[in-house]
Amino acid sequence: MSHRPRRHASLATIGILAVLLLTACGEAAQGGDADPDQVDSVDAPELGVCRVLTPEDVLQASNATRTVECTDKHTAQTYAVGQLPPQFDDVAWDDEKLGAFAYTTCSTKFLAFLGADESLAMRTVVSWAWFRPSQKAWEDGARWYRCDLVGGGEQSERYVNLPETAEGLLQGRPQDRWMVCATGEALAGAPRIPCTEPHDWRAATTIKLGDAEAPYPGDRVVEVKTRDFCSTSVGAWLNYPVDYDFAYTWFHEAEWEAGNRRSVCWAKTPD
Repeated sequence: MSHRPRRHASLATIGILAVLLLTACGEAAQGGDADPDQVDSVDAPELGVCRVLTPEDVLQASNATRTVECTDKHTAQTYAVGQLPPQFDDVAWDDEKLGAFAYTTCSTKFLAFLGADESLAMRTVVSWAWFRPSQKAWEDGARWYRCDLVGGGEQSERYVNLPETAEGLLQGRPQDRWMVCATGEALAGAPRIPCTEPHDWRAATTIKLGDAEAPYPGDRVVEVKTRDFCSTSVGAWLNYPVDYDFAYTWFHEAEWEAGNRRSVCWAKTPD
């Protein structure tokens, strides 16, 4: 995380994907209220089920939290389940290539499930997490993956409850309760919250910095391009006021290699 002051602007950089996508957190407790039948299951999880997950739960590489009825309060819904390709038959449980596969697979299915494009999905309070079998199940031959939509992101202190189904949640003009804002004098470290809550920052737009095959251009290039675009786009979004504050979130090489190509522009606004 770094800050670079500029007149009429607060600039922040925060990377939010690498921990969840590229590393395993070790064989540990598999979430709160674990179901013993799920802990070391070789069978693929059930599609469409709901759970009450917390930010701490999604930091684990595997999850066995009990399912709940989707008509009850829940913070997560399983929207994609599948078998890993044969290329992963003989890899280690914590092979980092699994993270790259999960990013491509879960993010693509995430957009389709929500009915959103990439830019909109990056400005919503909901996000996704993926889970692999337990290490014991992996050693027993399990090779499945599970993608869960969750009611929050890496900066969320708590998750919000989801509707009975989150399918199509962002189609049309999404409600503010599903759009991401932040509260705090500076964006860096500010908790992410739904825009229906009192806030200081709103994710206004994004910039795409390269196509899928492009090599990482370097931290400085990514930051400068993001800064210049966000300065202009946020000014336009705010209808060209004389003075305004903006911030931006950009990502580094690890996230680029995982597949992310976008930075997020934030406007400082209470509405």
